[in-house]
Amino acid sequence: MASTNDTHQENSFASQFETSLLKGTLVKRYKRFFAEVILANGEVITAHNPNTGKMTGCAEPGFTAWVQPNNNPKRKLKFTLELVQNKNEEWIGVNTQRANSIVSDALKLGLINEIDDIASITPEVKYGAENSKIDFLITHNDGAQTYLEVKSVTLKDPQSSRGYFPDTVSTRAHKHCRELTVLKQTTEARAMMLYLVQHSGIKSVTPATHIDPKYTESVKHALNKGVEFIAYDCKIDEENIVINQPLKFIE
Repeated sequence: MASTNDTHQENSFASQFETSLLKGTLVKRYKRFFAEVILANGEVITAHNPNTGKMTGCAEPGFTAWVQPNNNPKRKLKFTLELVQNKNEEWIGVNTQRANSIVSDALKLGLINEIDDIASITPEVKYGAENSKIDFLITHNDGAQTYLEVKSVTLKDPQSSRGYFPDTVSTRAHKHCRELTVLKQTTEARAMMLYLVQHSGIKSVTPATHIDPKYTESVKHALNKGVEFIAYDCKIDEENIVINQPLKFIE
């Protein structure tokens, strides 16, 4: 297993960003999927905000914003909000659609310590009685399988370095816990939840009981039935987002 501290690994990752990001200042997030940003050259632009969550603590006016331009003629908005830096200069990856790509890169490079001896990785596989799709179905060289669900974490406790998931009541997250629990009880496969922390200020992860107590109950039940819960943080800057190291998951 490769070490995440190897200096050569930074060059092993393809950049998550197809074009160089532009720096600006966040004016506001509005109508959920839009962000108004003043670029460094003074231009005011509207960027697509690909984040369906509440983004608590991640979209305050005055935060440094990093947007990716695009030249796709089919897209109405020519910029996508990718990163922000808060008043403490902590990096936050707000494009949650990148989470699976980040994890996919890490799996291929053997950087997730709990998952090794990989023969194949298949994304978006249908499974379960509730018609779910697992983020990754991993087949190992001995024929064993691991079902891996990925959740993006950006909600930070303002008084500590603890991160929470979810940031709002999530029936979808409840469903995934149920599906993994049933999978573990009815098959020989491993069932695993990975919390991908895209916030440089977060040092541990726990279920957000104060937001969604039902989710906490689902997690505890899943743990009791053998579902594995792990967390990893990311190294984030304006050039890339890559998995960095494991964090403590607090039940």
